[in-house]
Amino acid sequence: MDVLSQSEIDALLDALSTGEVKIEDLKDTQKQVDYKAYDFRRPNKLSKEHLRSLQMLHGVFARFLSNFFTGYLRNNISVEVSSVDQLTYEDFIRSIPSPAVITIFTVKPLNETAIIQFDPMFLFPMIDLFFGGNGETPEKVRELTDIELSVTRNLSSKVLENLAMSWKDIILVEAEIVSVETNPNLHQIFPFNEIMALVTMIAKVGESAKGFINLCLPFGLLDTLIIQPQKRFGAQASARDEKERKRLEYWLGFPMVELTVLTGQARITVNDFLQLQKGDVLVLDRRIDQDMDVYVGESLKYKAQAGTVGNQLAVQITALAGEGDQDI
Repeated sequence: MDVLSQSEIDALLDALSTGEVKIEDLKDTQKQVDYKAYDFRRPNKLSKEHLRSLQMLHGVFARFLSNFFTGYLRNNISVEVSSVDQLTYEDFIRSIPSPAVITIFTVKPLNETAIIQFDPMFLFPMIDLFFGGNGETPEKVRELTDIELSVTRNLSSKVLENLAMSWKDIILVEAEIVSVETNPNLHQIFPFNEIMALVTMIAKVGESAKGFINLCLPFGLLDTLIIQPQKRFGAQASARDEKERKRLEYWLGFPMVELTVLTGQARITVNDFLQLQKGDVLVLDRRIDQDMDVYVGESLKYKAQAGTVGNQLAVQITALAGEGDQDI
């Protein structure tokens, strides 16, 4: 940076006083610097690349939820990611409408806490379907009853199981519910200035009901889930590992295994069996909300829920079966 001498400063002041030099001319000679506004109370810890990774990761989670809810509640339910943003915990709490339902859960073994919030416009139709209704939305949003909160806790547990499944390629975790609350202002789970990632998913129940699901993740969890894996990826990858992976994929592609899904069983007499006709109904020994058995060969390996993929019948694996735990 150039520094003016005292004589140059005096000459410049004389020129300004006589009108030989105008202030506007001096402004034109100054360098224009573009400044970017930065709020130190709300720092941006997540880059655009991190937000894109979160959107892709939870796009898989949304597909899992769509398939699970469709099979679990026997209705057409679609879930898709609407947006991924970063904000402070204070802003998130202020944005939650009242009444609202939030599920607070811990992620083990990371010992991190996170929040999932259900919009009443999504939750009430789900509860109505759970009790055998048509998935109708109430005319007026009200507080949930104790029975409805119990059903919500059950649904939250299933949602968190699918969340853990969508994260398993990055890290194996287990989500455990701490509490289900209807008034988030009563619990300060995080400091108000804590940076959170907010994953907003739009859920459509049937043809008319539409609401949202908010997944609020703290920065400490995101550092393990998104940021650190991206930093380690380049250092861990090697040409030898890639060659070995391709070799295993090649040989594992040849064996054929028989996959069988057992919906349920029923006992009937031989006479009834001989008289069975198209359209007859058999009462199975399994309720509609119970998982079906999935056999690999002759071994029971998994539990599953029925659903559809496009126009095809399908099942979604929900858990390992007890008999197959030692073999997998």
